[in-house]
Amino acid sequence: MATSKKSKTLVVIVGPTAIGKTALAIHVAQHFKTEIVSADSRQFFREMEIGTAKPDGNELSAAKHHFINSHSVKEFFSTGDFEQSALKVIDGIFQEHDIAIMVGGSGLYINALINGLDEMPEIDLAIRAKLNHQFETEGLESIQNQLKAYDPEYFDKVDQNNPQRMIRGLEVFLSTGEKLSSMLSATKKERPFNIIKIGLNTDRALLYNRINERVDKMMESGLVDEVKSLIEYKNLNALNTVGYSEIFDFMDGKISLDEAISAIKQNTRRFAKRQLTWFRRDEEINWFEPNEKQAVISLIAQNIGV
Repeated sequence: MATSKKSKTLVVIVGPTAIGKTALAIHVAQHFKTEIVSADSRQFFREMEIGTAKPDGNELSAAKHHFINSHSVKEFFSTGDFEQSALKVIDGIFQEHDIAIMVGGSGLYINALINGLDEMPEIDLAIRAKLNHQFETEGLESIQNQLKAYDPEYFDKVDQNNPQRMIRGLEVFLSTGEKLSSMLSATKKERPFNIIKIGLNTDRALLYNRINERVDKMMESGLVDEVKSLIEYKNLNALNTVGYSEIFDFMDGKISLDEAISAIKQNTRRFAKRQLTWFRRDEEINWFEPNEKQAVISLIAQNIGV
């Protein structure tokens, strides 16, 4: 990377939820005096604060962040929208700085920014309508089982509790006979900047303990009240996500609050495991423990030749 003629560098920080990506990104941004682009598909939405574990006020003031509270849950913001918007933001950062930081755990969004998205095929709207009806009448599990059979690679990569993602994979296969997983990065787009990939990971037991503590903190911070305030939006895709769907089930009387909390912890641990499965496939990622901040700084400095 250091031998490339490209003069600008994007540092991409990835890893599972609750691992400490935000703290590292701020440390790196302050060291290199630059700005941060968030690639967390849930932190875009300004109505979702507690359950998405956004950077707090002190963290947001410690370094300039982009794509935090940038959209409403009522807006549709696709992976392709993020690719185009984030490239413009990063270009703007590069007008003032040689380095930009991107941080997040949403593999699809990070992949879109780094590698680009292929043109997506036309979808048979009748198939989409049929799948939406299937979801409403038979539940998410029937969609999950079908997608797992047709496109297990895509099924393993994405949030399996997200109906839109599940339906999207299934409608592509049923419309075209081809797997969505084979289309996501078949052709890698050339970007006009260097990319350094940093991954955070730690002992599984430690990570799961961090996740459990974070969920407990969310509950103490008023997650139930936040979800109650969003009840009119409960059918929107943005709210069909870990930390919100379980509280909606509690509010609907399907489970107790203790069961909801346990389900959030379990589903978040499963999500973290899928995130790690996704990122471990990328051989360009340099892996560190969350506390190895200085080693990360040294690696970046070595790559950019400072």
